[in-house]
Amino acid sequence: MAVNYYDPEYEVVRLDERCISCRVCERQCANEVHSFLPETGKMASDETKCVNCQRCVSLCPTHALKIVRSSNQYKDNANWSRKTMNEIYRQADSGGVLLSSMGNPEPYPVYFDRILLNASQVTNPSIDPLREPMETRVFLGAKPESIQRDDTGRIVNNLPPQIDLAMPIMFSAMSYGSISYNAHESLARAAEALGILYNTGEGGLHEDFYRYGPQTIVQVASGRFGVHPDYLNSGAAIEIKMGQGAKPGIGGHLPGRKIVDDVSRTRMIPVGSDAISPAPHHDIYSIEDLRQLVDSLKEATHYTKPVIVKIAAVHQVSAIASGIARSGADIIAIDGFRGGTGAAPTRIRDHVGIPIELALASVDQRLRDEGIRDRVSLVVGGSIRSSADVVKALALGADCVYIATAALLALGCHLCRSCHAGKCNWGIATQVPELVKRLNPEIGYQRLVNLMTAWQHEIKEMMGGMGINSIESLKGNRLMLRGVDLTAKELAILGIRHAGE
Repeated sequence: MAVNYYDPEYEVVRLDERCISCRVCERQCANEVHSFLPETGKMASDETKCVNCQRCVSLCPTHALKIVRSSNQYKDNANWSRKTMNEIYRQADSGGVLLSSMGNPEPYPVYFDRILLNASQVTNPSIDPLREPMETRVFLGAKPESIQRDDTGRIVNNLPPQIDLAMPIMFSAMSYGSISYNAHESLARAAEALGILYNTGEGGLHEDFYRYGPQTIVQVASGRFGVHPDYLNSGAAIEIKMGQGAKPGIGGHLPGRKIVDDVSRTRMIPVGSDAISPAPHHDIYSIEDLRQLVDSLKEATHYTKPVIVKIAAVHQVSAIASGIARSGADIIAIDGFRGGTGAAPTRIRDHVGIPIELALASVDQRLRDEGIRDRVSLVVGGSIRSSADVVKALALGADCVYIATAALLALGCHLCRSCHAGKCNWGIATQVPELVKRLNPEIGYQRLVNLMTAWQHEIKEMMGGMGINSIESLKGNRLMLRGVDLTAKELAILGIRHAGE
């Protein structure tokens, strides 16, 4: 018989005294972990299939289940961990590239957690957001270098197209195909209710969602999936995806099992075919080439929409951003190495790119030093986990943030990191109709609205505590930040002082 070199990562613990064999776990598990044994009248578990999505635990009516990490241990070895050994066994079995989902789970530093916010006391009194106005509205896009007036002294509106947001947060790119129809509808409806935008990702825009155009960023990626004139003109802004934080330097990949009828029609590719974007745009090999695409997109949309260029946070990102700011782009989006993904090579996800905090600080400073900061707005993403992360990102120089994983968590995601398999038990990263139905967009959109409303209140509270009453006064205000447990070099890159100074 064949040797099974690696054991299950998780164990299903079932409390027999509580289990009533109702078979809810069996019906709810898309991975077929649970089964009913008629001869004994009891439930059994195939732990080799468990991804720890927590669906069975959440829905068990008697709380008879829990999922725990396997207690089986390999011989201790500080260099060869169990995870590393299992990955080698898996590749020796398949001969294939390891695929993973969601963000980088490795224990690299999270700089947001080593940055503290300042607070006002006496000489610069704090502001009570319950009793005094607090402005969280932001406008994204290039700003004119000077104010112009006509012969009567009135200000001439020479402002290029802008994105108007009620708060400095947008839902980041998640394509139709990588996530379900109901997940997309939840994001679109929430964006409309909140006065913010959501991003289609590189999969085109389903015809049902054109009505949300004023809340939509349409994306143009290297594969050009779903891109046509009506698509470009349907949104409030256009994003050129040059890179992604979870997989810098490579293209996109949507497994064929997710290319069902509607996804096929939206992306304009055959049913069941893998949607693989090339690593580069084959018409972009220089800043001059990028300028041509920016100009072409603006021409195609009659110069009415701002153009975003999205890049991954990598070494020398500040030099790259400097070139993009001169390409005619209105907004630069930077995605950090902890950004989520539906499918990425594990080695790329876990070992390529740099933290968004360092990338943001260096880009903002470079653009200021070159006197071109007002030519572009900066949007950053890559594991923005809370309102505190939002405030810290703004103080480091961002105009706005993208969130994606946090939004999916609000919809019920449990970060089981198996999105590429297409069997999401929460109805989010799947195209299986029976699973998609598990996410009710009526409930999903309300949960997103609740989350963003709570974050907006917290942002106002933190701003008030700093004696700041507008996002404009917070942006790039690094005096409001202090570092803890950081080296002198890290503090220098971030442009902040150590706590106590």
